[in-house]
Amino acid sequence: MHLLTWYHRHKDKWWCLPLFIPLLLLPLARLANTHAQIGGGIVVLYFLPLALMTALMLFFGWAALPGITLAIMFNYHHGVGMVDLSATIIHFLLSIIISWGGYRIFETRRFVISYSLGNVNTQRMFWLVFCNASIFMMFYQFASFFGLYDSTKSLLGENPFNIRALVNYQGVLVGCLTGAPLCYFVIRAIRNPYYVRAFFSQMKRQCDARVKRAEVILWFFIVVGMVSLLLSVPGTDKRSIFTTSYTLSLLLPVMLWGAIRFGYLLITTVWSLLLLLLCHYYERYLPATPGYELHIVISSSCYFVYSLTIMLMGKVATYQRNIHNRGRRLAYIDPLVHMPNLRALNHDLAKYPWSMLCFLRIPELELLGRYYGISLRIHYKQQLSAWLLNELNDDELTYQLTGHDLVIRLNTHNHEERIDSLHEKVKAFRLMWDGMPIQPQVGISYCFLRSPVNHLHILLGEMSSIADLSLSTHHPESLQRRGGNQLQRTVKTKVEMMNRLQTALDNDRFTLMAQRVEGVRGDSYYEILLRMLDEKGESFMPGDFLPVAHEFGFSSRVDLWVLEKALSFIDHHRLALPGYRFAINLTPSSICRVPFAGEVKALLMKYQVEPWQLIFEITDSHSLSNIEQVNLTLTALRNLGCRIAIDDFGTGYSSYARFKNLTADIIKIDGSFVRNLLSSSMDYQIVASICNLARMKNMQVVAENVESNEVKEALLGLGIDYQQGYFISKPEPIERLIASHAQGISWR
Repeated sequence: MHLLTWYHRHKDKWWCLPLFIPLLLLPLARLANTHAQIGGGIVVLYFLPLALMTALMLFFGWAALPGITLAIMFNYHHGVGMVDLSATIIHFLLSIIISWGGYRIFETRRFVISYSLGNVNTQRMFWLVFCNASIFMMFYQFASFFGLYDSTKSLLGENPFNIRALVNYQGVLVGCLTGAPLCYFVIRAIRNPYYVRAFFSQMKRQCDARVKRAEVILWFFIVVGMVSLLLSVPGTDKRSIFTTSYTLSLLLPVMLWGAIRFGYLLITTVWSLLLLLLCHYYERYLPATPGYELHIVISSSCYFVYSLTIMLMGKVATYQRNIHNRGRRLAYIDPLVHMPNLRALNHDLAKYPWSMLCFLRIPELELLGRYYGISLRIHYKQQLSAWLLNELNDDELTYQLTGHDLVIRLNTHNHEERIDSLHEKVKAFRLMWDGMPIQPQVGISYCFLRSPVNHLHILLGEMSSIADLSLSTHHPESLQRRGGNQLQRTVKTKVEMMNRLQTALDNDRFTLMAQRVEGVRGDSYYEILLRMLDEKGESFMPGDFLPVAHEFGFSSRVDLWVLEKALSFIDHHRLALPGYRFAINLTPSSICRVPFAGEVKALLMKYQVEPWQLIFEITDSHSLSNIEQVNLTLTALRNLGCRIAIDDFGTGYSSYARFKNLTADIIKIDGSFVRNLLSSSMDYQIVASICNLARMKNMQVVAENVESNEVKEALLGLGIDYQQGYFISKPEPIERLIASHAQGISWR
C-alpha cells in the first residue's frame, strides 16, 4: 500500500515514467515505420517516433526530455558516429520542443486534454501535426543536403525539393496525424490503467443514439472484407481491381460512414490501426509493375488526405452530436432553478411501466417571494430537493414546476412507507434566510401511474387540488382515494365555462340587468347586475361564471365591459333618464390594479357622465391582499366624485378591523342577516350594531334581501337608508328602465 502511494506521488517525475516509457515504446514505434524505395532512394510512408515523442511531451512536459534523449541514443546509435547521433537528437528535440512550446503558448489551460474532448483541435492540428512535421522535414532536408547523416551522404548536394521529399513529408504528416492519438491512448493507459474503461465509455457515448448493434457489425464486416481484399496475394492471373489500390479509394466512404455514425474516438482508433496495416503491407496492393513509383506517390497522398478527411469528419460529426445532445439536455432543465422540468418528467415517466408521483405544493412561497424576491423561492426549491436526495433512489428525481410546486417521481416499491418518510423529511426541512429559519407549510398528494401518460397536465392539476386538501388535513393525500374522476369533471366544467366566458367577451354576449335600490327619503338608484349568454341564448347567473373569471384572470375585463356598457347606456338615454344613478360591482382584481382609477376617469370623460352617478360596490375578501393599493384606488375614485359601497358586509372575510382601514360611503348588509331579522334576535342585534357603526362613520346603510313588508318596517325602525330585494323590485333588463320611466311605473 505504501509502495502504491509512493508510485502515484512520484510517477510523473523525470526519473520515473517519463524516463522508462520512451525506452519501452520507441523500439515499437520504429517497428511501425514503413519504408519504400523510389528512384534509388528510400522514402518513409509512415513515421511514428515523432508522434510518440510529441505525445510524451503532452503528458510530462520538460520531464519527458531526459527519457526521450536516452531512448534516441539507445535506438539510433548503431552504425553512426557521434556527429550524426548528435544531429539526430537535435533533429527530434528541436521539432518537438518548438511545436509543443507553441502549442502550450496558444493553448494554455487545456493543452493536455484527451483527443476526444474540447475545442483545441485547431491548435493541436497546426502545432503538433503541420508545424511539427514541417520543422522535422526542414531539418532532415538540411541534413540531407549537407551530408550530416552517414546514410544520406549519397544525397549530398541533391535538390531537396524532389519527389522523395514530398513522400517523406506526407509520411511524417500521416504519422503525426494518426499516430499521436494512438500513442496518447497507450501512454495514458500505462500511466493509469483505469483510463481504458473510461476510453471505451467515451467511445460508446460518442456513437449516435440511433445506432444499432447490427449496423456496427455490418460496418466491421465490410471494413474487414475490404482490408482482406487489399492485403490478399492472389496470383497474377487472378488479380482484379478489388485487390489493387482501387479498393483503397472504396475504403474512404466506408470510413466516412463510420465517422458520421460512430464518432471520433472509434473511427480514429480503427483507422490508425488499419493505416499501420495498409502502409506496412503496401506491396500486397501496389505490385512492382511499370508506374510503381507513381502508385507509391499517389498512395502516400491518399494516406494523408484520407486520414485528414476521416478524422475531421469524425470530429465534426461528434461535435455536432454533442451540441445536439447538450441542447436536448438543456431542454430538460429549468434555466432558472436548474432542476429537471415538466418535459423531463414526461420523458422519465415513459421509461418506467409503473411510477408513483408525489406532488408538493407550497403556496406560502408566493407570499414570501413578494417580500424577499424570487431568489428565496429558487433557493427553497433547490435546497429542499437536495434535502430529499437521501430519501430517493438513483433513478428518482425531483422536478421543477412553475410557481410554488414540485413533483417527485418514485418507484412503486414500499410506497406507503416511503411517502410517510418523505412527509417527515419535508416537515423537518428549514431554509435559513437572512439568519431566520423559514418553514412554509407543504401539502403532499400522490398517485400511481402506468406508462404511457397521455394527459399529464390534467393529472398535475388534479394532484394540485388534492395537495390543497393536504394542507388542511396535515398528512399526504392519495388521488385515487379522493376520487380523481370527480376532479376531472370539475376541471372540465371550469374549462368549458372559461371557453364560454372568453367567447362572450369577444362577441359581447352579456346582458345588463337593473334592480332598484329604494331610499327611505324618496331617492333611489339601480344596481347593475350581469347575465352571460351562450351560443344558444341560454342565460348564466354571475355565480356560475364570475368565480371562473376570477380564477382564470378575466374578472377585470368583465368589470370594464360592464362599466363601459353602463356609461354608454347613460349617455344614450340621458334625456329620458336624467340624473339616474347606477351601482356597479367591482371584483378585487380590478380594485388592486394601479391604472383602474385612470381608466374610470377616461371612460367618464368619453361618455360625458357625471361621477356622482356611479356607485362602486366592492366585496371585502381575502383577494384584497394589497390593502394599500386598494385604499389608493378607492381614494382616487372618491376624489373623482364617485361613491364607494362595501357589499355583503358581515360575512366572509370582512371584519371591523378591516372595515376601519377601508375608505367607503355606503355599507350593504348581507342578506343572510336581513332574511331572518324578525326570527333571530342575534341577526337583529348584528344589523343594529352595523347601523350604529355606520352612523359613527357618517356612512349610509343598505339592507339586502328585503322580502316582506314586515322586514321593511323593522329596517326602517333601525334607521336603514336604502332597501333592496324582491319586495322592493325584481331585476329586469336595463332597457325596461326607459319604458318604466315614461309610464311612471316602479318595479315591484
